[in-house]
Amino acid sequence: MKPLIGINLDIKPGPPEEAKIQTTYTDAIVKSGGIPVLLPPMPAEDLAYVMQRLDGVMLIGGLDYCPSLYKEAPDATVELTSGRRQEFDLNILRETLKQANMPLLGVCAGAQLLNIELGGSLVQDIKTSFSDSSVEHSSVDGWKTGYNKHDVILSKDSVIAGVYGRERFAVPTSHHQSVKDLGRGLKVTALADDGVIEAIELENSAFVVGVQWHPERDYETNKPLFDRLISAARERRGATPAASGVQNSAQMPGGGRK
Repeated sequence: MKPLIGINLDIKPGPPEEAKIQTTYTDAIVKSGGIPVLLPPMPAEDLAYVMQRLDGVMLIGGLDYCPSLYKEAPDATVELTSGRRQEFDLNILRETLKQANMPLLGVCAGAQLLNIELGGSLVQDIKTSFSDSSVEHSSVDGWKTGYNKHDVILSKDSVIAGVYGRERFAVPTSHHQSVKDLGRGLKVTALADDGVIEAIELENSAFVVGVQWHPERDYETNKPLFDRLISAARERRGATPAASGVQNSAQMPGGGRK
């Protein structure tokens, strides 16, 4: 069976509130051979139950997480995400990190949250902190009309360098924050030309990766990243796609999934 990939949702204010996701995220999972499982806010015990059935997790982009999470006051550029989303996203991430070898891909804000949860901090506004930079990381109305692009340089000894098989390429970008001080066990695995951190990985993990760019907005270029997430999810279950159906058929009457 195809691996199940849990994905958090953005929360838009109401009334009533809406739990939403751009289809570029779910399409990328489907194209790479996974099944997207959308995770709206739910009680912690329900989330723990669901997590036992997932094979991998992707945390999507969105507005800013509150700087109080890394013991800073927000500056004037910060646009906070929903408090309900922030709390639930943290719960998803914590449950993911509890699971042995659970693959995780953090996209944009998802990468930032991984760093925050492990004790790191963020650059609250790149234009303020990198005032001499000529790299355009943000994108005017990018959610609707398309993103800017800039190059990233991958570290040779990184998981993602092996995934992409190259050291430099252009990525879709739409962010004004980035990783600053690294969280516990993380390493920097990609930079922009101005030194802004563009990717992080958790050392000694099968696949826990955060990228600051938006791979779902250029699937063809970033297909290897989504393919690796899906293959890591399959590997965690200890079966190839062909063997998975046989294994599950033997385990459950009628070939059902546990």
